[in-house]
Amino acid sequence: MKKFALAAVAAAAALGAGVAQAYTVGTFSDGVVVPNVIHNGATDTTAVGLINQSGATVSVFWTFFDQNSNHVTDGCFPMTDKDYQPFIWSAQSGLGLEGQRGYLVFTVGSAVAPITACSAASAAAGIFAPGAIAANAFQVNTTTQDVAFVPVIDGPLALVAGTNLSTMGPNSLVAVFGAAPVPAAAGPSGTPTFSMRYYVDGAAGGNDSRIVVWSTGDQRGTHTVNMYDDAQNRKSVNFKLSFAELDWFDPETIAGRPATFTDGFIEWDASNEPADAPVPAAALGLIGGSAFTYTVISAPAFGAVQTVLGAYR
Repeated sequence: MKKFALAAVAAAAALGAGVAQAYTVGTFSDGVVVPNVIHNGATDTTAVGLINQSGATVSVFWTFFDQNSNHVTDGCFPMTDKDYQPFIWSAQSGLGLEGQRGYLVFTVGSAVAPITACSAASAAAGIFAPGAIAANAFQVNTTTQDVAFVPVIDGPLALVAGTNLSTMGPNSLVAVFGAAPVPAAAGPSGTPTFSMRYYVDGAAGGNDSRIVVWSTGDQRGTHTVNMYDDAQNRKSVNFKLSFAELDWFDPETIAGRPATFTDGFIEWDASNEPADAPVPAAALGLIGGSAFTYTVISAPAFGAVQTVLGAYR
């Protein structure tokens, strides 16, 4: 989301201060991010389930962003205390979004009287601070009979001051507590290094992987990384992230990958700025904010799609 405002950087720094190096999932917070969302009709869609444990009625505002963090569409629904709310993307997206990949941000606004649920006043009041909602998500494909786990990134969410929850834009979200914190200053100190799994075989319809990279910084460019197989052999290669905030790439197509490298991981140091970054000094490791990776693996031997989190240190 290309955050440069000093207030945004300060908020991101405060969010990550003193945080242990671990993703945070399965907690109640003021909002969540579903980092990879797509539908191809009702038979292949992202499904989200939300629970409200805030002790009050709240407004849950949602926004769908494309892979470059452009606002596409949004909405709102009220949740009473102890409420469970299913959210089926193919039913909520509206027309013309079949096949468009992006991500969802759910934010919680107060709807306690006299503020009416999902009203303009609720949206303008900003995010509701106490831990309120938790969520889980799946990619459901009834044709292939797959239900793949989609990680949900927990808040708290750091938003630019004064953000209206009904009109969130590309610069609204600064950082997410549940993702890996990325420093706002240049250099490798504190910048996460990700280990991203792959499992491939070079055959069509065989063992396939897709790696998801999501961030609140501009991650575009060709990244030089170390690729390891399952016998500790290393090869330096490159992969390209074509979109600013959400990429979904195929490690099997990486040029220079040895044919024997079929099972292993990619080690990505996020502090290294790509030479072809669209904006100088705007690489992921120089912006500040949050980043999150995981791999979706499909293999005939598994009988179902598997999701593997990308570890970081």
